[in-house]
Amino acid sequence: MAATLTAGAPARPRKLLASRRTRVGILYALPVVVYLLVLFVYPIFSTLFLSLRNADGSLTLHWYADALTGVNLSVLITTLRISAETALLSLVFGFLLANAISRLKPLLAGLAMLVVVVPHFVSALVRTYGWIIMLGDKGLVNESIPGGPYQLLYNELGVVIGTTSMMLPYTVLLLYGVMRGVDRRLLAAASSMGAGRVTIFRRIYLPLVAPGLASAGLLSFILSLGYYITPALMGGPNQTMIATLINQQVTKENQWNGAAAQGVILLVLTLAGLLLVKAVTSLGASRKKRSAT
Repeated sequence: MAATLTAGAPARPRKLLASRRTRVGILYALPVVVYLLVLFVYPIFSTLFLSLRNADGSLTLHWYADALTGVNLSVLITTLRISAETALLSLVFGFLLANAISRLKPLLAGLAMLVVVVPHFVSALVRTYGWIIMLGDKGLVNESIPGGPYQLLYNELGVVIGTTSMMLPYTVLLLYGVMRGVDRRLLAAASSMGAGRVTIFRRIYLPLVAPGLASAGLLSFILSLGYYITPALMGGPNQTMIATLINQQVTKENQWNGAAAQGVILLVLTLAGLLLVKAVTSLGASRKKRSAT
């Protein structure tokens, strides 16, 4: 009789915190959640609110309209152009370098990657001043090229050279991982069936590494959007990028609302790039899965 009553009674919903394991998990995660809220979420929403606030405290879109017109729009276009040039050059040099390293034996490949990565741990400021010394009128590059000196600094060429050197390690790291994972037996099989090098590269190798190329290019582009040190030191007035403009608005003009609007626009561009990277990598993974099946 008791068993019948128990079986017929409606099941009670389990409380979320009833499990000790769940409570312990929440307790462990709480410091991380607080850390993220205080150091990431709160500053972002504060910046967003600041960009929408007028001097009298009312809400306005004036700062966004100001950020997308006149000189500010020109700076945004310059930022997008230089970031695209940097991403393109990083891809070209990164592809050649990563492709050469991926063909080496594991020990030599590890040493080569060490050479690529170690300079990245040196301060970006130090590396930028190194480029300034090398590209100056009496620097190593101008002394080596006859007919000089050439203007290699304080113009767009200098900025692109500097930012490309900063983004190159990221590109090589991403591409090396993708290229190392390519099954070389596919290339050997195509070669044994009479396919030429160009055909193997175009129809087999390039499609396999295409998702890595897209991810590396977009990552270089995104990182270049907010890069500050190298463009500020190696560029001229016509190469002012959005990060430099934000610094000027805060430190010289005390215009925090305008700087906040510029920051939000930069954040939106970065998020759009990240979503694009996610879409490209998901597409590459699905293609790889279909080809495997």
